[in-house]
Amino acid sequence: MTTVCYRPEGLEQLETQTNFTKRELQVLYRGFKNPGLLIYQECPSGVVNEETFKQIYAQFFPHGDASMYAHYLFNAFDTAQTGSVKFEGFVMALSTLLRGTVHEKLRWTFNLYDINKDGYINKEEMMDIVKAIYDMMGKYTYPVLKEDAPRLHVEVFFQKMDKNKDGVVTLDEFIESCQEDDNIMRSLQLFENVM
Repeated sequence: MTTVCYRPEGLEQLETQTNFTKRELQVLYRGFKNPGLLIYQECPSGVVNEETFKQIYAQFFPHGDASMYAHYLFNAFDTAQTGSVKFEGFVMALSTLLRGTVHEKLRWTFNLYDINKDGYINKEEMMDIVKAIYDMMGKYTYPVLKEDAPRLHVEVFFQKMDKNKDGVVTLDEFIESCQEDDNIMRSLQLFENVM
């Protein structure tokens, strides 16, 4: 049985579309097409489906359940909603997250939180994301989290972000609130020098 392996379009084109050099793209592609290093696949295809993505992501959070957060993250990477992420889509998102402008990073993050893609973050979506993050971190966090921690986290988020108090957070409200928060702005810069 022959497995058809996916090959990306020209790296030169990706170099012009991203904030990565050709050499960085080559390193990224080697790592992307070989998720088998993490989950022991014999012939990686170079295209990652959601189940493979979840298996890889789970290895970074062995004490928790990363499946729901990985699901939301996968959907943010799978912008065409094909059920798979090709190298180009992965590297475009990674370019935004690592080397994009503040506005680009915040727009990408907003898109992750806007689960139903209606242009707003509502409390249910935020609760789903927060619960997924808490599940991913696991039960053995220190200090031990209280049972109502996700709900309180969502309430604080909406008090800060929902500027007009209409029960939803728009992209503009999200960007404005994040830019006013020094901790968020510092966190956006954490991975700028990765690679």
